[in-house]
Amino acid sequence: MSELYLMTAIITRDRTKNFAAFYDRYGVSVNFITLGNGTAGNEILDYFGLDGTEKAVIFSVVKKETWKQIKTGLQKEMQIDIPGTGIAFIIPLSSIGGLKQLYFLTGSQSYEKKEESVLKDTKYELLIIIANQGYTEKIMDAARKMDAGGGTVIHAKGTGMESADKFLGVTLASEKELIFIVVKKEQKNAIMQAVMDEAGLSSPAKSVVFSLPVTETAGMRLLEAYEAEEETAP
Repeated sequence: MSELYLMTAIITRDRTKNFAAFYDRYGVSVNFITLGNGTAGNEILDYFGLDGTEKAVIFSVVKKETWKQIKTGLQKEMQIDIPGTGIAFIIPLSSIGGLKQLYFLTGSQSYEKKEESVLKDTKYELLIIIANQGYTEKIMDAARKMDAGGGTVIHAKGTGMESADKFLGVTLASEKELIFIVVKKEQKNAIMQAVMDEAGLSSPAKSVVFSLPVTETAGMRLLEAYEAEEETAP
């Protein structure tokens, strides 16, 4: 699935509606928006012309051709290169948990499903699970049954949720939770399937799940050492 990307934009909060409307003009109507705060020192803020640290983070799924068009629009229409406006970047997706979820996330962007992308020498993947608010524990319970570790949850607001009826056959609430779980690559499919089976579209959680390749990690060595000891224990 090398032609699909998670597009992330970090912008000043006062421009959130403008950016959402801009994306919609390019066929990207499904976005997940959360709030954040910048941590740069004053000298960095001064250098980039930033007068505050309150940010909005917008997550969207785009195909390669859409990104090329949006990138040009970001520079010409939204003037993202001007200091203080924000930044945008893309990360390749490796898989999405089902055709309905694929069509929902890509919306009006025409896309033909291809083979999953594979990056050589990657040991871990990042699962991103988008679910209705209040079902984190149910999702984590399903993931833990397949030996997943802990996760991180952030609250977000979804836009374009009205398209869920068309692509998913269900109604989705706009209040969302994004759950991030780093898993071993060989565990990924089993964990994604468990989440879809127990907390998927047929459940109240209405979860959508996809994965991103993780090329390097830090802080996982102690966990790996513990697992190795468990495997060799009599």
